[in-house]
Amino acid sequence: MVVALSFVALTHPMFETDKLMEWMTQQRSMNEEFTATHSKVGFDSLNVRFVSSYDTPGRAYSVYVSGDCAYVADWNAGLRVIDVSDPENPVEIGYYDTPGYAHCVYVSGDYAYVADDWAGLRVIDVSDPQNPLEVGYHDTPSIALGIYVSGDYAYVTDRDAGLRVIDVGNPYNPEEVGYYDTPGIARGVYVSGDYAYVADEDAGLRVINVSDPRNPEEVGYYDTPSSAYDVYVSGDYAYVADRDSGLRVIDVSDPSNPEEVGYYDIPGIACGVYVSGGYAYVADGYTCLRVIDVSEPSNPEEIGYHDTPDWAWDVYVSGDYAYVADNWAGLQIYQFYGMGVVEMSTLPDKLVLYHSWPNPFTSGTCIRFAIPQVDGCDKPHVTLSIYDITGRLIRTLVDDELSAGYYSVEWHADNDVGQKVAHGIYLCELKLQARGLHTRCTSKLIHIR
Repeated sequence: MVVALSFVALTHPMFETDKLMEWMTQQRSMNEEFTATHSKVGFDSLNVRFVSSYDTPGRAYSVYVSGDCAYVADWNAGLRVIDVSDPENPVEIGYYDTPGYAHCVYVSGDYAYVADDWAGLRVIDVSDPQNPLEVGYHDTPSIALGIYVSGDYAYVTDRDAGLRVIDVGNPYNPEEVGYYDTPGIARGVYVSGDYAYVADEDAGLRVINVSDPRNPEEVGYYDTPSSAYDVYVSGDYAYVADRDSGLRVIDVSDPSNPEEVGYYDIPGIACGVYVSGGYAYVADGYTCLRVIDVSEPSNPEEIGYHDTPDWAWDVYVSGDYAYVADNWAGLQIYQFYGMGVVEMSTLPDKLVLYHSWPNPFTSGTCIRFAIPQVDGCDKPHVTLSIYDITGRLIRTLVDDELSAGYYSVEWHADNDVGQKVAHGIYLCELKLQARGLHTRCTSKLIHIR
């Protein structure tokens, strides 16, 4: 089955210029080592917990959540509709087998709009999610890879045919009304106000004025260092998933002059991005889902991550959950719980001081720990302290009575009066006292330049 699918992928016209997909399919068909490497057994995580998953029949490329349903563009398996009203127990309730290869999905009102590769734009009525039905389509000139719907218009990124603007005011009869031929490979798109922001692979981020949908015009661009795969716009900033160069933060307050103000170079291949609540969630290819604090756009900092089983292509955030389209592993659901107490389905049975991350660190590190249930004591007394190598107390991070659960705090290499400490080795000590029970854990922290 893998060999046959690899043959389809390598002979399909989309992949003549898509080096990443060609590499992936070649590796999968040549040997099983790729799967052994990227299908992880022990999952690493920080501030993100795995909730559940649903194994779709195809390759999950894109996900959009609307109401109680997650809509997955599942490549050769079309559009899958998954009930996520209970995120712990996702269940497929419907599907529509599109004629092409479903790459991206956007839901607006009663309709799901699918960028369907060589089959262009497909419009599917999902007013009854258990019985999706195609009601209209438009054949784009190239390979439909991405889509964004705003008002009566669908904006389709159409590989080497640029951005196509399609009137979907009548979903039964979509009609192209305008286009702009971008210089690169048009892959991702986000529309905000009068502008469409196109992730144009090697041509970076392109800013196109679509105030007149019949006459789109480029007004600015920013040449990202790698290959722009996806883009999300929030406020004055465009967040670009830039393949080998991680997350790029670009100030677009002046659309005619986009300027990069910050970046975070993640280790994988940045494929998708979604921004919510001051955090950028990045689908990081073969590594994991990453959560990056972008509350200060000029200084993005990673504060969470969770390994995914396969290749994270896309991410959508709804409520407390992040939904990841994870290639052969289907839909994965995670929860980022921030820098405080963690709500888990089971309580710890012992005191645990986890490995801090990052460690070694320069400006700050996150310290995670678990407090067990103690018979006869609802809230044992807990202290978390930092000492230097001479045993001198540097900082008390926690000194409180805590309920059983999972916690995390940050230490920014400062002492109790806010002064920065010298570079070197420090000891972190976690202590619990309750009804005659005294127990402790320690770990080493390394503060570097």
